[in-house]
Amino acid sequence: MKIASGTDLSKLEAVRYVWDLAQKVNSPALAQLARRMSAVMSSGSASGQDPFGKVKGLISDMITRLESEADADATHKAYCDKELSETNVKKDDKSAEIDKLTTSIDEMSARSAKLKEEVAELQNALAELASSQAEMTKLRGEEKAAFVKNKADMQQGLEGIKLGLKILREYYAKDDKAHEAAEGAGSGIIGLLEVVESDFTKTFAEITTTEDNSARLYDEETKANAIQKASKEQDVKYKTKESTNLDKSVGEASSDRSGVQAELDAVLEYLASLRKQCDPAAPDSYAERKRRREAELAGLKEALNILEPSAVLLQQHSHGRKAFRGFRLHH
Repeated sequence: MKIASGTDLSKLEAVRYVWDLAQKVNSPALAQLARRMSAVMSSGSASGQDPFGKVKGLISDMITRLESEADADATHKAYCDKELSETNVKKDDKSAEIDKLTTSIDEMSARSAKLKEEVAELQNALAELASSQAEMTKLRGEEKAAFVKNKADMQQGLEGIKLGLKILREYYAKDDKAHEAAEGAGSGIIGLLEVVESDFTKTFAEITTTEDNSARLYDEETKANAIQKASKEQDVKYKTKESTNLDKSVGEASSDRSGVQAELDAVLEYLASLRKQCDPAAPDSYAERKRRREAELAGLKEALNILEPSAVLLQQHSHGRKAFRGFRLHH
């Protein structure tokens, strides 16, 4: 009876230990195990069967299941850590790539817009230059036409004056002049014509110099305008080409950015799904599950330790009863 009593006490202690542990770690599985252990021991006692083996089997099965869950949970945790780390790196890489492309696109777009603005200014300057050159050419043509006309008139007038002077001089140079009394008047006319000739010659020289200067200035300004025109047209050509190339690059970079954005969207979607199944901030986090499972395993192993001495005593009691039955049969 003492052995049986000790055995019952050990069984109750093991059940109570498992039950208390279930309450402590809030484990429905341990609570269910405690109920099953109690049921097994009750049914074993009623039928006279040995409940120890079955109870130990229940605890061992529970330990095996918990260890299997721990391995699976650890594997899942390692998977989550690896996937979250790699996916976050991909997210950062794709985000950085998009930022880089966006900066490049913004810079190229701004540069292209600036070039187009400069091209528009150059084209306006070319239009003004062309208008100025046309106006200058028109004025030059009018000045030259006036000079040609004035030159012809001046030359004709000079020739007339020179001819008149020649006739007068030849006339008054004769020895047999018919009217000696008119010699003084003739000298006055000749002197007057000589003054007119001098004025005409001076004026002719002035308009010729003016024409030469105007022609020279026109040529100089025309050449300067031609140089400006060529320079501005070259600038327009280069700036237009650069702007066109930039616009092409912007299109390509925008396409690249769209592709990277699609990749980032896929990464973010995958990251969201990972966080749902791997969220370390969830109420039932891996750390909490591990702590609870370790407590459960430690408790179950302690329950086995509690049962182990009783199992030895029960085995000794069984051997004693068999020996007693054998003694009675022989006697």
